[in-house]
Amino acid sequence: MSEFPTPSSLIPHRPPFLFVDQITALSPGQSASGLWRLTGDESFFAGHFVGRPTLPGVLMCEAIAQVGAIAILSDEKFKNKLPLFGGIDSARFRRQVVPGDTLEMSITLTKMSARAGKGTGIATVNNEIACQCELFFVVVDS
Repeated sequence: MSEFPTPSSLIPHRPPFLFVDQITALSPGQSASGLWRLTGDESFFAGHFVGRPTLPGVLMCEAIAQVGAIAILSDEKFKNKLPLFGGIDSARFRRQVVPGDTLEMSITLTKMSARAGKGTGIATVNNEIACQCELFFVVVDS
């Protein structure tokens, strides 16, 4: 049993677009970490790529952004708010992610105001970097 809330109790994402299975670390308004266990049953694997299923890089960035949203929305001052993806900078993809992998994601919010923020995120598999990116969030009323 995890000591952290479920991802769906903090962010509005739901399957098939919820890419965080478990929160593993949380410092409200500052940072968060989580896991995404890729079973191979995810619909995108059927066509990306036939014969060599690979997690799309843009979905790794989205998964990191969802962990960032968890960090933001766990802070009481962002109650009744919704962080929207505002941009991606310096995204780098360093390892293929395939069915059966567990993507370990973490993000540190480097700047936050009442209306926007930035974070630096990383996703790994077995301690190998799969994706690194800098994310920009816009915070709106929900």
